Amino acid sequence: MSNPGTLVVMGVSASGKTTISNLLGAELDCHVLDADDLHPAANVEKMRAGIALDDADRLPWLQKVAAWIAEQRALQHRVVVSCSALKRRYRDVLRQADPDMVFVWLDVDRATLEQRIGHRSGHFMPASLLDDQLATLEPPAADERAVRVVPKGPVEGTVAQIIAQLPALR
Repeated sequence: MSNPGTLVVMGVSASGKTTISNLLGAELDCHVLDADDLHPAANVEKMRAGIALDDADRLPWLQKVAAWIAEQRALQHRVVVSCSALKRRYRDVLRQADPDMVFVWLDVDRATLEQRIGHRSGHFMPASLLDDQLATLEPPAADERAVRVVPKGPVEGTVAQIIAQLPALR
């Protein structure tokens, strides 16, 4: 199967980015990164306190994610990255590492997001920041290499839906 060297699974908090990325990575034999792991401690503490990140907070983090992608691509590794990538300018920072990357936008309805946030434990992103995430989200534009997926049913079905859309992007 022909697929891009870099897939970025994007969306707001609790959309399923990490779960889908891990399954996609296993299915496509790719290196996987949860971009949340690269957040500096100050960003994590800010979010834990219920304070939304601004562009100045996000830029160094996005640059670290892009650097990781560039390193992996230089080694000829295919990668799947779980990253909110909420604004086009954030995706532009990531695209500097691989201009041919494809974004997979997990478009999940608000009620589902609220339910998921309410049931997860151990994550630094509180439910109080969901409104900010939804307000910040700029869906990928027609000129961006992206697929929109509305997850329904088992996650394996969502992964199959994503994989089925990849050849059409080539």
